[in-house]
Amino acid sequence: MTTEVRVPALPESVSDGVVVVWHKQPGDDIERDEALVDIETDKVVLEVPAPVDGVLEQILSPEGEQVTAAQVIGVIRTNGAATAPPTAAGPDQEPGGAALPQHDQPLGPAVRKLLAEHRLQPGQIPATGKRGRLTKGDVLAYLAQQAAPAIAAAGTPAATDVAAKPPVTKAPPPVAPTPGLPEIQEDRPQKRVPMSRLRARVAERLLQASLGTAMLTTFNEVNMLPVKQLREKHGKAFAERHGVRLGYMSFFVRAAAEALKRHPDINASIDGEDIVYHGFCDIGVAISTERGLVVPILRNAEYMSLAEIETDILEFAERGKSGKLGMEEITGGTFTITNGGVFGSMLSTPILNPPQSAILGMHSIKERPVVIDGEIVIRPIMYLALTYDHRIVDGKSAVTFLRTLIDLLEEPASMMLDL
Repeated sequence: MTTEVRVPALPESVSDGVVVVWHKQPGDDIERDEALVDIETDKVVLEVPAPVDGVLEQILSPEGEQVTAAQVIGVIRTNGAATAPPTAAGPDQEPGGAALPQHDQPLGPAVRKLLAEHRLQPGQIPATGKRGRLTKGDVLAYLAQQAAPAIAAAGTPAATDVAAKPPVTKAPPPVAPTPGLPEIQEDRPQKRVPMSRLRARVAERLLQASLGTAMLTTFNEVNMLPVKQLREKHGKAFAERHGVRLGYMSFFVRAAAEALKRHPDINASIDGEDIVYHGFCDIGVAISTERGLVVPILRNAEYMSLAEIETDILEFAERGKSGKLGMEEITGGTFTITNGGVFGSMLSTPILNPPQSAILGMHSIKERPVVIDGEIVIRPIMYLALTYDHRIVDGKSAVTFLRTLIDLLEEPASMMLDL
């Protein structure tokens, strides 16, 4: 008895995905709910678990193949006896009619490329890899073996029969470089790789924001000494009690949530010809991963404590880096905070995350001379940048929102006491 492995239902805005990695190979034992295959969409990586106990019999969609919802991508034999796929006819038949060995192992990208270029079938080539896997070396050895008689015949004057010559396979035309790119030279190497779906989606969203909104950025600075002193005084006890480090981001989330309540136009969105004012603060926190930027959402951040914020951010960061965030965790925010300061950025102009109307950019904290009560003193200063959609937010609202945020950060007690 066999069970099909299907692509799970994809989010409403996602039409397809790409098979990233199979955690099991044909012939491997599988337990129910064990991670079987990862499928990357343009937003998240979906981990597809095994639907039943058994043995993975066949992989129908190898790594790198595009798939759609409900598509069958593999077969599991539930009685534990894997069977070989049926022998194909045609190119996989020897001249005498005997079938060559079939390879039910997935093919690597290099092998698939060679097979396509030379119009070969996997069954034509003896495999020497682990568990009968066809390797690049197997294909190259087969090509060399096939070319040897042709080379010998070419050296004999009598060998002039055109029909005896092996068919000439044309290589695919080279990819035309984009105008302005440096020419490809042997001693000046370049590397061309396809965009990941997440990177392509991020690029699309950023371009959409640039072309579809009226972005403007206002700047200010905040004295981080009060927050810094609070962290130094209570940071150790906070970590011991809550099991998480007291960072700067939790203060910014709390301050932003309070400021959003006081300035509802910053916490609004444009929907067609209407303005939607959100009565809750779902704040996205940008997290950088190897795959690209993801923005998980802190739902109802106005009701969260510092410990809850820090705990959720840490969990989001860990799952974001492993591609385990769910669609519901990265969609639907009303405001975003991004922190370029962790990479050393002093100042930047963040790009909006539509349909949100504003995004706050944090930056590195540096000791700078400032004037306080007529005296020049050194204080830990952070530059802040608020990018907003000028179609819905006026300059006055943006500046006063940022000023409210600064007042809360420079007097964190008022934020804690709800003053």
